Amino acid sequence: MIIPVILSGGSGTRLWPLSRALYPKQYLAFSGKLTLLQSTVKRLEKVADTGPVFCVCNEEHRFIVAEQLKDVSDTIGGIILEPDGRNTAPAATAAALQVLLKYPDATLLILPADHVIQDTDAFAEAVFLGLKASDTGALVTFGVTADAPETGYGYIKASGTDRQIDDGNCALPVEEFVEKPDRERAEQYVKSGQYFWNSGMFLFKASRYVKEMETHAPKILAACRKALQNATEDLDFLRLDRSAFSVCPADSIDYAVMENASDLMMVPLDAGWSDVGAWSALCEVNQCDAKGNVTEGDVLLHDVANSYIRASSRMVAAVGLEEHVIVETGDAVLVASKDRVKDVKMIVEQLKNEGRSEAFNHLRVNRPWGSYETVDQADRFLVKRIIVNPGASLSMQKHFNRAEHWVIVRGTARITVGDKEVVLREDQSTYIPVGTVHRLENPGKIPLELIEVQTGSYLGEDDIERFNDSYGRITVAANGKLGK
Repeated sequence: MIIPVILSGGSGTRLWPLSRALYPKQYLAFSGKLTLLQSTVKRLEKVADTGPVFCVCNEEHRFIVAEQLKDVSDTIGGIILEPDGRNTAPAATAAALQVLLKYPDATLLILPADHVIQDTDAFAEAVFLGLKASDTGALVTFGVTADAPETGYGYIKASGTDRQIDDGNCALPVEEFVEKPDRERAEQYVKSGQYFWNSGMFLFKASRYVKEMETHAPKILAACRKALQNATEDLDFLRLDRSAFSVCPADSIDYAVMENASDLMMVPLDAGWSDVGAWSALCEVNQCDAKGNVTEGDVLLHDVANSYIRASSRMVAAVGLEEHVIVETGDAVLVASKDRVKDVKMIVEQLKNEGRSEAFNHLRVNRPWGSYETVDQADRFLVKRIIVNPGASLSMQKHFNRAEHWVIVRGTARITVGDKEVVLREDQSTYIPVGTVHRLENPGKIPLELIEVQTGSYLGEDDIERFNDSYGRITVAANGKLGK
């Protein structure tokens, strides 16, 4: 049985301002309605003999992952939470150890959550061919047919490319893994026909992978074993022990295992693959207009060619541009030359160094119960638009420095203030004084929408004490990230 393991720990800084630390690119939709994570799950429907899907993600993204997986699959085997990212080898190791407890003979299909694959039939065929090789004990990787001298990808050199069968779709012996090359070497690789882009996707027996980790990366294996032994179950999640996982070395599957092990095979993959590593890649995975432009949202163009322009919250107009990227969100606008979009990560680093929220959050912040969006703020007041999902509730809580006024715009709210409980509907309001214990619930069948006006001397998200929380969050938020 194939057990898919989706690695969803990336940060996607090159796709800022849409991708941010607390809502990175794998949870966004760039082509169609499904997010990259959801598309990764859906393409598995074409793969035969697959079991439950396991996902490894950062604990800060757990509710986003749970919600998105639930929307596209009812066969989720588990969501494993990493306290901190340690690259792909520890993530895959923790998943392998957990899977082996339930499926001792499982074959793992390791998939990044943030890739685009346009031809899902070709992907399924490649997995089928890889399974033949992994059944013999081989460690299998997937090499994307290199049709251009890309310098941003690692490469895999395969032997026997001159005698491929089945139209090139056979497993080939791996000769070496090659680091990202310069332009001249990349051109040589493509011309030779022996080099393929390293996709970061793998197929192997879980037991074989653990054995290789024991040989080549024993410290990672030991740390993951201890982190799992001391792990705690948290709602639908398995939370790895923080202290054990914190000493785990960070390494990739390529470095830790694939470059050191024997009996490596590669299946060529020609399926419209992209790792969506920069905004320019969106021009390749979306349909262009007659002038080579890709637009999303309310966009007006005049004399613009070969550009990607995306508007999220307002109209964007562009005149006389070529080979540009413009991305607008509610609180930021990116304008970049297409050949420099990979340097967007430098802007993100600058934002982080300055402690600016635009590196981490959007104006709209998702929570397990719904979302909130900052509408306006100034000294001593802040206005939010809050949406609570049907049947959901915020934690029982209080604030030490602010009072809150709630006006119901849509739906029904059950509100606890002190020892009183009241049900409010559209156009009704209530007031929560400073230091008063309170709770907001949506007992209805439609989303509850309200406007919250905060007033006080300090309006930070860490001014909160929780007494009862349905989502297993810590009682007192002190890091400014958890909020309501």
